[in-house]
Amino acid sequence: MTYHGSVHVGGAPAVHELAWLIVTKLAVGPAATNCYLLRDRLTGEQLLVDAADDAPTLIRLVNGALAAVVTTHGHRDHWRALAEVSAATGAVTMAGVHDLAAIEVPTAVPLRDGDEIRLGRSRLTALHLAGDAPADTPGAVALLYDDPKGHPHLFTGDCLAAGHPHGPAPAGLLTGPLAQLPDETWVYPGHGDDSTLGAQRAGLGSQA
Repeated sequence: MTYHGSVHVGGAPAVHELAWLIVTKLAVGPAATNCYLLRDRLTGEQLLVDAADDAPTLIRLVNGALAAVVTTHGHRDHWRALAEVSAATGAVTMAGVHDLAAIEVPTAVPLRDGDEIRLGRSRLTALHLAGDAPADTPGAVALLYDDPKGHPHLFTGDCLAAGHPHGPAPAGLLTGPLAQLPDETWVYPGHGDDSTLGAQRAGLGSQA
């Protein structure tokens, strides 16, 4: 089945099958926040990006053990189900080191720029996006998966959520931590449909 990256609350998840990693996208809660379940093909180890809301639905999606939950930033609609999901699955909680005070659930592993998260044989890198959108979450992090069999994949939270009040990011973001990434980098936003960095850069250029 072709991955389209378009989901809605109450609807079926969308599944993006990569060579080493399977990405399942689901929208939950009143803000239609996107959650992403990442599963390493070799080991079956799983990681959730943003336990946003509706814990029972997310726990059913996980359907077993969960290595970690990474919270991209401190907005409540991205961690409302974190306590329940981590308790039910045994997941380690992770978040950007500068955003810990904004998340009411204790963070076991603070993430700094460049930190690596291992998921089976897959590797994710935390990118610190402080000072960009959203400006009121100083420790926002994106997760970069550099697919060894394809182009990079980027999980951005609200920092590149087109059509959302906190996005798209200002031009400075695309000339900062993400500047070295190619246009074909696939963007998984905190709200709305998927995109690419190329499309985001083109959109910012048209607004100039």
